Formats: sequence, C-alpha cells, structure tokens
Amino acid sequence: MSFSHDDVQRLIKLLDSSHFDELHLEAEGIKLSLRRNGAPSATPSVAPAPAISTAATPSAPLARIAAPAPAALPANDPTLLEIRAPMLGTFYGAPKPGADPFITIGGRITADTAVGIIEVMKLMNSISAGIEGVLVEVLVRDGDLVEFEQVLMRVRPV
Repeated sequence: MSFSHDDVQRLIKLLDSSHFDELHLEAEGIKLSLRRNGAPSATPSVAPAPAISTAATPSAPLARIAAPAPAALPANDPTLLEIRAPMLGTFYGAPKPGADPFITIGGRITADTAVGIIEVMKLMNSISAGIEGVLVEVLVRDGDLVEFEQVLMRVRPV
C-alpha cells in the first residue's frame, strides 16, 4: 500500500475541515502523521512533524484551508430530530453520480433508511437515519466535507 499525492491532499483537506488538530494513520507498515501548524503534539515522545509530502514524510508546511461556514439553522424547533455524521469524510446524498438521492425533502424515513454515504480514504460508508420521521431539511450538499457529529439533516418525528 502507498499513498498517492491525491490521497495525501484529501487527508489534508479532511483534517483542515475538521475540529481535530492531529491525524495519525498507520496501514500496512506505512505511518502518516499530520498536524496543523502550531498544534501541540499529543505524543510528546515523537518529534514534531509540521509538514508532509506525497511520500508521507515531512517536507512542506500543512496549508490552512478555510472550512465551509456552517449552514444557518432554522428557527429553533425543539421537535425536530437531527441526523449527524458518524465520521469525518466526504458526504454524498446519492448512491452514484447522476442517480436519484437516497431521500428527498418530505420523504418518510425509518431507522434503517440509508440517507447518504460518507467517503473516507476511498471507502464508501452507508449512513442510516437511526430515527423515524419525515425529512424536512438537508444541511449538506454532495461533495461537502463533513465532520464527526456534524448535523446532516433534520427530521420531523411522526
């Protein structure tokens, strides 16, 4: 296994759009550590690595990428339930490009209804609603980077 330049760039974007300061990844003998500039190390025994390159070794500073502004919340409706991202990654609301979305506004959902996919390192993870009701709001678009526990959708319980 090796990391391509695109893989590393995607990891940098994921880290920068998240609330985390560090990312440590170890797979098949390859170790990759990313840290935002100025972030303190969580592992003091490891020398700081403020930069990475496509070979997953320090050499270029980690660029600060502006995270998208959070979507405006509607009037606080305490009756609405939220579907949150179970992981950090890229959100997709349809099974493939050009396909109909998993669910549309006004559609009824159950706990097992697939409402989207979150892609992490080229792995597609199906996201289930986990709640029952009618979809009233979608707060993310296809291709948006989402953070762990970010609100993706709002549902009116039935």
